[in-house]
Amino acid sequence: MSNDIPIVGLAGFSNSGKTTFLEKLITELKTRGYRVGVIKHSHHRVAVDHPGTDTWRHSQAGADLVALAAPGSISIMKSCTGDPEPTQVIAMFSGVDLIIIEGYKKGKWPKIEVLQPGTVERPEITPAELLAVVSGKQPPDQTTVPHLGPEDITKAADLVEMVVLGR
Repeated sequence: MSNDIPIVGLAGFSNSGKTTFLEKLITELKTRGYRVGVIKHSHHRVAVDHPGTDTWRHSQAGADLVALAAPGSISIMKSCTGDPEPTQVIAMFSGVDLIIIEGYKKGKWPKIEVLQPGTVERPEITPAELLAVVSGKQPPDQTTVPHLGPEDITKAADLVEMVVLGR
């Protein structure tokens, strides 16, 4: 990656509990003083701007990057063709201690796999990238990485600090 910010991914299929787990993990990391950035990858087109707004009009006129600055937030919309590569999105980040990526399962960074109870099918994650597995019960083939329950947020944050952040 062209960016030196540590990255950890959350991988799992839809409705596995990734977002709920991520919300709790972000909260825990924030209480520890970390500045956390998040990338959510979607396979579907998402409209974050609406027809008629000034920023929408700027985009429609051909602007490649549009920023909306307001008290308390900055929103940035960047034009791209096709599905952006994770490196393109990561390169836009600064001012954070950690980037957590929900999605982009095939990226080359440590991943926490989140499994829905009773799940048999699992995302393809290379063993070298698998940091931990989160599920309601121990996966049958899980032997070498930590198994965490969906409420083991403190343990997950400890693991991210130790392995990803090197602290």
